Amino acid sequence: QVQLVESGGGLVQAGGSLRLSCAASGRTFSMYIMMGWFRQALGKEREFVAAITRSGTITYYADSVKGRFTISRDSAKNTMYLQMNSLKPEDTAVYYCAGTTSLYPGRQPANFGSWGQGTQVTVSS
Repeated sequence: QVQLVESGGGLVQAGGSLRLSCAASGRTFSMYIMMGWFRQALGKEREFVAAITRSGTITYYADSVKGRFTISRDSAKNTMYLQMNSLKPEDTAVYYCAGTTSLYPGRQPANFGSWGQGTQVTVSS
């Protein structure tokens, strides 16, 4: 069983940057075919943010974060990252990392079987 733990959230002003980390303990997260970041704002459904394949060579982004966020992973450190630049108040949410062994998970949270506990990101205007 792999445990995923997010860190790096906090309060930042609009236009600022944060880097989230997702560390895996237990088995290595190379077992996951894809890993991703999702977020859930208060009163809203959880939504896809970004994903990265096991090889790290292919990445996917939601249109709302494309060009501002960068997903990456360091397999040697069993850690995935989300670099968030040019943050906006609408990026405020709890951010979750997730992993899936599904071949074609798409962007649906239901297709990701492993989740971290989440880290709060608050962007002030």
